Amino acid sequence: MIITRRTLLGAAAAIACAAAIPAFAAKPLTIGFSQVGAESEWRTANTASIKDAAKKAGVNLKFADAQQQQQNQVKAIRSFIAQRVDVIAFSPVVETGWETVLREAKNAKIPVILTDRAVKVSDPSLYVSFIGSDFVEEGRRAGRWLLDYAKKNGDKPLNIVELQGTTGAAPAIDRKNGFAEVIAANPKLKVIRSQTADFTRAKGKEVMEAFLKSEGKKINVLYAHNDDMAIGAIQAIEEAGLKPGKDIIIISIDGVKGAFEAMKAGKLNVTVECNPLLGPTLIQTAQDVVAGKPVPKRIVVNEGVFPAEVAAKELPNRKY
Repeated sequence: MIITRRTLLGAAAAIACAAAIPAFAAKPLTIGFSQVGAESEWRTANTASIKDAAKKAGVNLKFADAQQQQQNQVKAIRSFIAQRVDVIAFSPVVETGWETVLREAKNAKIPVILTDRAVKVSDPSLYVSFIGSDFVEEGRRAGRWLLDYAKKNGDKPLNIVELQGTTGAAPAIDRKNGFAEVIAANPKLKVIRSQTADFTRAKGKEVMEAFLKSEGKKINVLYAHNDDMAIGAIQAIEEAGLKPGKDIIIISIDGVKGAFEAMKAGKLNVTVECNPLLGPTLIQTAQDVVAGKPVPKRIVVNEGVFPAEVAAKELPNRKY
């Protein structure tokens, strides 16, 4: 057989076309994501992380803000099912009430990934993985810090008020239980008031004002389930003529920049980290699921505890 220049050019063109076909045919991964809302600095950072990771990976992200309403999330998930997305991911507003819509997703053969918050369902196969923090351990870490503080300060009786997160939300339930479990070791530590403030700064201020009116100077410690509520409470404490961080010891959870700024100013005593930068892990997990690779049922992020003494040094390193 005589191989001519025309034959070589034709073969090269055929190979080029064949190579181009898969690239042309491959469609980008589409993820439908329903976010709780934009109630805090933490949530804003979490949303930014997910959007940024999707963009970098070339993923088509369909994003829905539930505005802290479960019915909005259910509606968004059903919309994602109707649109035949490849993966559904969401951070549930509350733990319960998901069985029906998650079964609809399973019947449509669309895998579901939970981020940040867990759900309580009778059938664990309704979701493939949960990515997030150990909220019980976060509560325990807050409690351990208070035990150490009490020991170092004469082990005198301390009255605690607690600002809870959204009623029924996994972090609110778990952070409360973890904290209560640990402080039970010291009978001189007593929670005298506990109320939800919905994880928001405005509600944190409002509920703390009510605590101060009813309990006044009996309050020694504030335990807030997130930094935003703590920052709102700091405003209320100052307006009442007291010094936050001194007259009332303040413990919170999340580790956002605002908390480090408050610690640097001497107004917050400690923050327990809850890492919001879940975007890269979520996108990689979604890609693995679609590719048929096994993924862990529970993916826990690494976190630390930051007392006020390290705030000034750590603040420049914070990414959220």
